[in-house]
Amino acid sequence: MDRQKIIKDLVVKTNSKIVLFVMDGLGDLPKNGKTPLQAANTPNMDSLAKESDLGQSVPVLPGITPGSGPGHLSLFGYDPLKYQIGRGILEALGLGIDVGEKDVVARGNFATIKDGIIVDRRAGRPSSEESKKVVDILSEKIKKVDDVEINFYPGKEHRFVVKFTGEGLFDEVSDADPQREGSPMEWAKATNPDSEKMANIVNKLIKQIGEVLKDQPKMNFALLRGFSKHPIIPSFEEVYKLKAAAIATYPMYKGLSKLVGMEVLEAGQTLEDEVQSLKDNWEKYDFFYFHVKKTDSYGEDGNFEEKVKVIESVDEILKEVLSLNPDVLIITGDHSTPSLMKSHSWHPVPVLLHSKYVRKGLSVSFDEYECARGSLGTISGSDIMTLALANAEKLEKYGA
Repeated sequence: MDRQKIIKDLVVKTNSKIVLFVMDGLGDLPKNGKTPLQAANTPNMDSLAKESDLGQSVPVLPGITPGSGPGHLSLFGYDPLKYQIGRGILEALGLGIDVGEKDVVARGNFATIKDGIIVDRRAGRPSSEESKKVVDILSEKIKKVDDVEINFYPGKEHRFVVKFTGEGLFDEVSDADPQREGSPMEWAKATNPDSEKMANIVNKLIKQIGEVLKDQPKMNFALLRGFSKHPIIPSFEEVYKLKAAAIATYPMYKGLSKLVGMEVLEAGQTLEDEVQSLKDNWEKYDFFYFHVKKTDSYGEDGNFEEKVKVIESVDEILKEVLSLNPDVLIITGDHSTPSLMKSHSWHPVPVLLHSKYVRKGLSVSFDEYECARGSLGTISGSDIMTLALANAEKLEKYGA
């Protein structure tokens, strides 16, 4: 029987409140004997760990490195192997872009290319304002490729979205992105014969972008990935009977939330803004997804010290989250992003679950090693949602 069907049949509505607090890319590896979680001064998380169940989660399968989309779908209780959703639709929905039946959308990264080699996949992380200027140039210069209409939309920092509109477009296309610096360009390929047209259009577009931007100092090329049409997925409220809200500052995570039917709240730009949004809306919802991006950004940049600082900033604002007395609080990540590797990885993700029903007293701090020894053990990422519901007394007994 379908897992979500079982859960849907067991869920009951209660007044209890759940906060899923996601520090993107939280898991890491040690540098000089300590991970960023261990190196950070986190008195609030460590105190909470003593009163919580700790464990670690595997977002997809052991050894599989997840993208942010699969990592989050797993956290939301959706099987990421069943619901394979391209990054493009998540970014597009997060930016409020309409995606129709004839559309395919893709997430774009401005990049720096030299002598055919990708030397910087993020073009020096330009500001959103700088990036928008270059998107405006592309919008003016490129409107069609063959019979396909092209539209560009600015995103955050180096990111943007491309929407392809036309007949016979399918999304079974590999990423046009080598996924690493110091490598030659990896061009799009059709993974299904029906998508040959789409792959050809993508590669023609990228070459045109390179020609238009060839004189830009850093944003002189583009990488496209996550080609996707609008998927069909059961809503969060339908499955869990939860009135759910999302607090996130980056488009992709807003898109993920919209995709599963959460209401996206105004979250500002800072951690303090996000906490204020949580406080302002506390009485209106019974589930809150709270997203912190910079732990992942600094991991991808290989900046161990700044990742430590972000964790310490989160620990500070955690006091205000706890002051609201959520019935269930989960602190975790969607995947690991070790600063040593400068990329997502397959390493299990730390999990802290706090409620009045936990087996507390088994842990002394919140970090990867304490979580590996914790009472929850190593679980699937998609099990976190059922544990949250159970601790919030929102699941009836299964069977006689």
